[in-house]
Amino acid sequence: MSLIEIKDVDFLYREQEDKALSGVNLSIEKGEFISIIGSNGSGKSTLAKLLNVLLVPTEGQVFVDGFNSSDPENVWKIRQKVGMVFQNPDNQLVATTVEDDVAFGPENLALPSDQIRERVDKSLEMVGMGGYQSHPPHELSGGQKQRIAIAGIIAMLPDCIVLDEPTAMLDPMGRKEVLKTIKYLNEEEGITVILITHFMEETIFSDRIVVMNGGEIKDIDKPSKIFQNIDLIKSAGLDVPVAVQLANELRSSGLQIPEVMDIEELVTALC
Repeated sequence: MSLIEIKDVDFLYREQEDKALSGVNLSIEKGEFISIIGSNGSGKSTLAKLLNVLLVPTEGQVFVDGFNSSDPENVWKIRQKVGMVFQNPDNQLVATTVEDDVAFGPENLALPSDQIRERVDKSLEMVGMGGYQSHPPHELSGGQKQRIAIAGIIAMLPDCIVLDEPTAMLDPMGRKEVLKTIKYLNEEEGITVILITHFMEETIFSDRIVVMNGGEIKDIDKPSKIFQNIDLIKSAGLDVPVAVQLANELRSSGLQIPEVMDIEELVTALC
């Protein structure tokens, strides 16, 4: 059984006439790294909120580890399995020290203090923020704050983390820090990752990319296939990664360039 099953889901906001989601079907296996891409208004953030029961489908069903999100009795069970990280880390940091912030979730689970301490320290180590327990969050950089927000989710021991545009407000260094953390959590800790983004370069390490436009899923495939479908990417209102576009132009000029995913692969191919 898949960790997440989305079946024939529609969603309509009360104040809107057009559906935010229409006929969405998607299965996500435990341990997968899934990227969901699309321009503003494509429905990707609405889909993310359905996975953590911040929203429930207008039509259709969402199952998380077999639990139907439309059943109110399953809300807390699902939220323990699927953690959410949002765009602005300042909106998720609630305490005056890093350790208190990361401990907030486990404390709400009424865990013993020694277990809470263990989870806090391990979570901070996992995101590369060990030793920052006593630091005030407001003194940290944007990338560090976002990693603290991720640590707070990890401390709840979820099976899956959904990250909704987690690097949108960060500088290039902060983006690099957060993406490195996400990759580590997926590859080394086996946590299922669902990354919502409109930056194509962030999706390179995904197992699959879901392309959304107009509230519908337009394609699902591995990055190497999606990156080569330039018409699909542009029709979804997205920019083709620079390395992919340059490689295509070089091929058109007669050079034998293999399929590449990023600048490093293109440099290697040219060398």
